[in-house]
Amino acid sequence: MATSTNSPASSFIIGVDLGGTNIVVAAMSLDGTRLLGQQTAPTLAAEGAESVVQRMAQMVARTIDTVVEETGVPREAVLGVGLGAPGTVDRKQGLVLAAPNLRWSNYALTERMTALTGLPVRIDNDANCATYGEWWLGAARGGTNVIGVTIGTGVGGGIIIDRQLYHGSSDAAGEIGHITIDPTGRRCGCGNYGCLEAYASGSAIAGRAREALEHDETSTLLALVNGDLSQVTAALVYQAAADGDAVALEIVRDTAKFLGAGIANLLNIFNPDVVVIAGGVTQAGDDLFTPLRTEVRRRAFKSVTDTCRIVPGTLPGTAGVVGAVASYIAQTTGRPPA
Repeated sequence: MATSTNSPASSFIIGVDLGGTNIVVAAMSLDGTRLLGQQTAPTLAAEGAESVVQRMAQMVARTIDTVVEETGVPREAVLGVGLGAPGTVDRKQGLVLAAPNLRWSNYALTERMTALTGLPVRIDNDANCATYGEWWLGAARGGTNVIGVTIGTGVGGGIIIDRQLYHGSSDAAGEIGHITIDPTGRRCGCGNYGCLEAYASGSAIAGRAREALEHDETSTLLALVNGDLSQVTAALVYQAAADGDAVALEIVRDTAKFLGAGIANLLNIFNPDVVVIAGGVTQAGDDLFTPLRTEVRRRAFKSVTDTCRIVPGTLPGTAGVVGAVASYIAQTTGRPPA
């Protein structure tokens, strides 16, 4: 017998986190108490948009099957799909305007996913979704004004004001990675100079490590990559720092200073009660967060830092999916999830 779908615990939204490397899909109950049917598959963006969207739709279908099998609810209990996409989006038109990692431009994602799944679909930026996920069920839970910083290949972000995601006038708010921290500094992938992303992204951390290793033959990082500098990654830098390697520790501490400068700017502008930092950089632990908090306190007003927590995310692998569900709820009801 099918379970009643009158309660938020027995109605579900499918969350999709579309990344340049992987797609993550799961179902979540409206009350946020149950996450079911999580699966991950490679994006394979080089195969083209239609192939990627077909793969997402198949994953959605399998997740719905799991929900029905595990809970006994009818398929009608799955109400829609929330989808976080990289790059700039137009939520009202359902378009991915520009996603360089996917090589998409002005792609009608909502329309195509609706056609393939038969469900209502709402899209948002992936970093917005990750921030919203951490606000709803993660490290920023209970916060009223929240800044999210996502650090991976690039640096993204999200802004929550009075418990609502702030999108700006053209859905482009939260591009934290392109705060300028050095006007004459390193060239960023966006074409400008001195962006935070050019210093603190995973790619930038690996790049700075390779530069340092060209002048230091004693670092344990060299052993980790068998002397092949092209194999250096941010994750290996964090690993070496945890083992006490001097070169890696210096890179992590410099990263903390760069992030601290950017986050201090955000604190002075938005006065949030929580800043949550998500992504691989959190693997650096206290080696990063201790000097980061020190740098923020040095640069931002005391009245601002005294009322703000800076914390690592607590939903690795699922923040984007959870936030995509939260965004769907907010877009369809006009209010944030409870």
